[in-house]
Amino acid sequence: MGDFMKYVFLCVFFLLVSVHSVIGDADLNADGKVNIQDLVIIAQHLGTANAEVDQNGDGQIDILDLVLVAGLFGEVPTTPAVPEGMVLIPAGSFEMGSEDEEAGFDEQPVHTVHLDAFYMDKHEVTHAQFKVFVDANPQWGKDNIERRFRDGGYLLLWDGNDVPAWLAESPVNNMSWYAAMAYAEWAGKRLPTEAEWEYAARGGLAGKKYPWGDAEPTPADANYDRNVSDGGRLTPHGQYPANGYGLYDMAGNVYEWCLDAYDADFYAVSDDSRNPIAGGETIQWLRENFTTLPTDSLRVVRGGSSYSPARFVRVAKRDNNKPASPYTVTGFRCVKDVTP
Repeated sequence: MGDFMKYVFLCVFFLLVSVHSVIGDADLNADGKVNIQDLVIIAQHLGTANAEVDQNGDGQIDILDLVLVAGLFGEVPTTPAVPEGMVLIPAGSFEMGSEDEEAGFDEQPVHTVHLDAFYMDKHEVTHAQFKVFVDANPQWGKDNIERRFRDGGYLLLWDGNDVPAWLAESPVNNMSWYAAMAYAEWAGKRLPTEAEWEYAARGGLAGKKYPWGDAEPTPADANYDRNVSDGGRLTPHGQYPANGYGLYDMAGNVYEWCLDAYDADFYAVSDDSRNPIAGGETIQWLRENFTTLPTDSLRVVRGGSSYSPARFVRVAKRDNNKPASPYTVTGFRCVKDVTP
């Protein structure tokens, strides 16, 4: 290579490095580092069109993509490996709420929400998983939980602190918000905000009624409207297709607790379009002080249940319950913040 070409190459190199904000995920093998192994992956695709490897978005894999990644060796923090049992929900914007003929007044107006990336459990937390938590934290067991954190029916089907074998792999139900919060903190996670829940439930689909689209649900899509043979029984995870993000049972089976306080007017009065949360508390404050919240402060539940008619398993449908009330078909799943 002549001196002039070397000069041009270096100019291109530093120009591209200076605008590395346009780069996609430079950690192509998701090992937490940007290094020679990522260059190898690009080299294997030279001369092809591959959106996952095309770092500058020009539709072609070539030397410019190699230059971009090489310029980031050791400089750009990468997304950690996805925690076991969770999926990555990418950062993005979506239209939250609904104005269709079945929408409630509290689902309106439809408004744009911007969310940071987060991880979410693929499945609702099971009885077996919650049993591990109770064994490690007996104060949240069926017979030990403080009266103010449950209002009858908590872990109703358990035999003391034992889980019947037939129930173990079904989503935990008869669950109070306080206990769900305690589990999430113990697991190093948290409950999703209402906006995170709806965004994830939509699975990347825009403006659709259900996690799979606009088609009315059938017994092959979800556990809803008592369509399981013995009427309202919960089903183990994986019985129905996942949505576009790889999440299961975002419609039906059990209602899922969210972090937010329930505010019927929140969509109309909130001026916070980025990572919104109702109730006036921050996520961090709630995580540290959830046991101090009054038992009459309504919290959001989402997703419908095995008893819910089709209109109640729509992705935009909002519902609520008192945090100490372990309503029969209420459970939860967790999320985790994405940190470099």
